[in-house]
Amino acid sequence: MSTDASASGAFIAVVGPSGSGKDSLIDFARQRLAGRTEFTFVRRIVTRPADRAAEDHDSLTEAHFEALARSNGLALHWQAHGLRYGLPRSIDNDIAAGRVVIANVSRQVIGEAASRYHRVIVATISARPEIIAQRLAARGREDAEAIRQRLARQLDVAVPGVESVQIDNSGQLQDAGEQFLDLLQQAQAERV
Repeated sequence: MSTDASASGAFIAVVGPSGSGKDSLIDFARQRLAGRTEFTFVRRIVTRPADRAAEDHDSLTEAHFEALARSNGLALHWQAHGLRYGLPRSIDNDIAAGRVVIANVSRQVIGEAASRYHRVIVATISARPEIIAQRLAARGREDAEAIRQRLARQLDVAVPGVESVQIDNSGQLQDAGEQFLDLLQQAQAERV
């Protein structure tokens, strides 16, 4: 059940396997929509030290993250790959103010987001397996077996009643980026 305060905006949940290019698409849209206050690109909070090779995020220790979660300072949070991730509570105000909020999230929190916000759109980013394998290998964080295991996982984010859009990011970033940008602008145009 969504809250009345969240009824006017939209939450765009960007999901997909590692290596599909979620952060690249978000960065593409962020640059193209720079200065447009009706869009909020969320900076995640992660229990990983800052690393120039990793996504741009706010780093917290496990203890600080836990304290923030307990004090209701996070709108959504989850655990994956030995790390904890969260989105700041401030996104509730952005959605209530009618903004389109865009965040890279785990499929684990789609149901919770759908019960929390009036309009949730899941943008599932995919790429051909060989493209994902190349991207993951280039990062150098996982060996070939870990990459093979990642590719074997099925990504199922279907939540009844939640709008979902598929974007294939196997080719040029510009092509998938324009599709993603269209999705965001359509969500903004159709705000409740």
